[in-house]
Amino acid sequence: MIQHAYIRPIGFVSGPQAEHGNAIRLAGSMVYASRFAVILRRVDKQGGGEVVDRWLAAPDTMAEVLGQLPDDVAGDAEAQWANLTLAHPALELGARTIRLDQPQVMGILNMTPDSFSDGGAHDSPEAAREHAAAMVEAGASIIDVGGESTRPGAKPVWEGDEIARVVPAIEACAAMGAAVSVDTRKAAVIEAALDAGATLVNDVSGLTHDPRAAEVVARAGVPVVLMHAPGSGEDLHEGGDYANVVFDVFDALRGRRDAALEAGIEARNILLDPGIGFGKSLAENLALINALPLFHALGHPLLLGASRKRMIGALSHEAETNARLGGSVTLAVKGMDAGVQLHRVHDVPETVQARNVWRGLRDAALTDFADLPG
Repeated sequence: MIQHAYIRPIGFVSGPQAEHGNAIRLAGSMVYASRFAVILRRVDKQGGGEVVDRWLAAPDTMAEVLGQLPDDVAGDAEAQWANLTLAHPALELGARTIRLDQPQVMGILNMTPDSFSDGGAHDSPEAAREHAAAMVEAGASIIDVGGESTRPGAKPVWEGDEIARVVPAIEACAAMGAAVSVDTRKAAVIEAALDAGATLVNDVSGLTHDPRAAEVVARAGVPVVLMHAPGSGEDLHEGGDYANVVFDVFDALRGRRDAALEAGIEARNILLDPGIGFGKSLAENLALINALPLFHALGHPLLLGASRKRMIGALSHEAETNARLGGSVTLAVKGMDAGVQLHRVHDVPETVQARNVWRGLRDAALTDFADLPG
């Protein structure tokens, strides 16, 4: 049996003054946490696991609680606690600096005929350029360009075709001064995309699909998003069998993070994505979204990609993909409440507006207790 510890933020306040300073700024975000669950779990060789103990702590009692943990997990738990208070430096994406002390919006540009939501809508150079410009004008900090659909049942795309799809769009976005990400799992596409002006790699396989991908990213020295997906082959959705989806995804992302570090990718260049909708049921997706604050304990900025996902339709009378705006914005705001730094969305203007109102509320809350004594 292997033991793991987890520190999950479970209590949140509008600002540290609400708890007389006994709260932390979660991962350098605009979110403050004051109460935490410290969880001890045992995992067997078959992947099964059980929670064997759980303590509640506040910042001023955390050291005492961590002192009760077994020696084999105490060091990792202390690192997790440090990570929860870690303020991440800005992303340097070419000439663009993307601050991570507030939520940022990543606009989706699908150069595919068969994506689950907007396949074929932007796959001409002119349409792609127009849509990208509109997203940048609306407030997108990054444009994420993809040339292969990863929806369930989608057919793999030959890397030559994928390059032909994404390179003109990346060049157009870079020419307008946008920060550009490439959504791919193939090393050859990563290389072509970086040459075309992309400065961020978004790999839905967590650098597991192509054995050269990690080497290419490390050599280029660019940031990379490692997403969780249970499938190890062409179908990223297969094999989603979890003892506890939250802890299992946390452990899997920790493993992918460690593999990336071993491959020479710098820690400051790693971002993590729990992979909403990839090989997960509705209940599992909901559990992950509710547990998003936990993932800050891994020590890297987080990306949430829940826009227009099927779970929204499942909760709203099977609404079609183009009728999931309300649910998409709701999930984005939920992510903001969890301190998530990057939000990958289709509906940029609406999400940016929601973010701006959310930020206004957060800023105002810092003065809510100005009239308290002391």
